[in-house]
Amino acid sequence: MLRSIKKILGYRIQATDSQIGEVDDFLFDGRQWTIRYLVADTGHWLPGRQVLIAPASLGHADWSKRILPVKLTRQQVEDSPEISTDQPVSRQRQILLHQHYGWPLYWDEADMSGAMIGAMIPRLSEVEKGAEAPQGDPNLRSAREIRGYSIEALDGLIGHVDDFIVEDDSWIIRYLVVETRNLLPGKRVLLAPSWVKSLVWEERRVHVDLTRAAIENSPEFNPADPVNRVYEEVLCDYYGRPKYWEVKKG
Repeated sequence: MLRSIKKILGYRIQATDSQIGEVDDFLFDGRQWTIRYLVADTGHWLPGRQVLIAPASLGHADWSKRILPVKLTRQQVEDSPEISTDQPVSRQRQILLHQHYGWPLYWDEADMSGAMIGAMIPRLSEVEKGAEAPQGDPNLRSAREIRGYSIEALDGLIGHVDDFIVEDDSWIIRYLVVETRNLLPGKRVLLAPSWVKSLVWEERRVHVDLTRAAIENSPEFNPADPVNRVYEEVLCDYYGRPKYWEVKKG
């Protein structure tokens, strides 16, 4: 099912033995448009610290109670490597994290959908010796950060990113929710990541290969209603773009 990232913020995170915090953010891969980590705010339990949890550890969410279960113990989370989420997370720190939890690496091999595939995890000694460059991963970005980025159409600005719509099983981002407040007060529309030409972090802008008029006149999105296949078909037909569920089958 397709869900709003913004609405998942604040969900309680339930480990196998106790609650460990709340969902504070999501880190996604700007190339594959796939959520790579959930950022957990541990509150008073681990004050001043946030932890990263990969989708591989998520159980079946209780959407009515706003609970995300994780297949981890409280002790595992407490013993995990500390990661700074105030700047791009380095591959070196990610390797340590994946080694600690036994998660597969997502950047060595990936299918067309961006799903994680198992890969050999380097030994701790190799990581400590600097086998991986310590620089931050430029493609791993915060969903909170991107919210508010301007949308640059082919002929000028049209609005800003307000939210993301994600599949709750694959954690692939299917749509950006765009607020066209500067032209049409209150109107929101959806744009697929495949229509994005580039993300310019320094300018805080998302460039799309559509005109302002096309976006302005596209089918309106109501955040109160779940995204359904009928709406998606209307949206794709309006833009004359392929439907991702048909591409996957092909």
